[in-house]
Amino acid sequence: QLQLVESGGGLVQPGGSLRLSCGASGFTLDYYTIGWFRQAPGKEREGVSCISSSSRSTNYADSVKGRFTISRDNAGNMVYLQMDTLKPEDTAVYYCAAADPMLFCDDSYHYSPLDFSSWGQGTQVTVSS
Repeated sequence: QLQLVESGGGLVQPGGSLRLSCGASGFTLDYYTIGWFRQAPGKEREGVSCISSSSRSTNYADSVKGRFTISRDNAGNMVYLQMDTLKPEDTAVYYCAAADPMLFCDDSYHYSPLDFSSWGQGTQVTVSS
């Protein structure tokens, strides 16, 4: 199982921004499809964004489209989730996860946590005034 580590969560006011980072050691993140999921208290884990291996394609949930941006930094072996114009309903624990590179994350993809075999421990994002 791959080891993933998220960072960058915190408390931010509505309308603010945060950048989440997903890092790994011992393997190359660019080889895998990487997804960001979130889970709020009492709710199911939901997919937020994903990026295919070698950045061939990306996907965003409708709830974050136009506000969140996923990207890779291959030199640093990182995947980022830039979150702008944050809303209170974005409050959740955010997880990054890795999937087989055959998982193609394009506009037709429907998120399923079962597609992702390795997960980080999560980072808390709280949007509140």
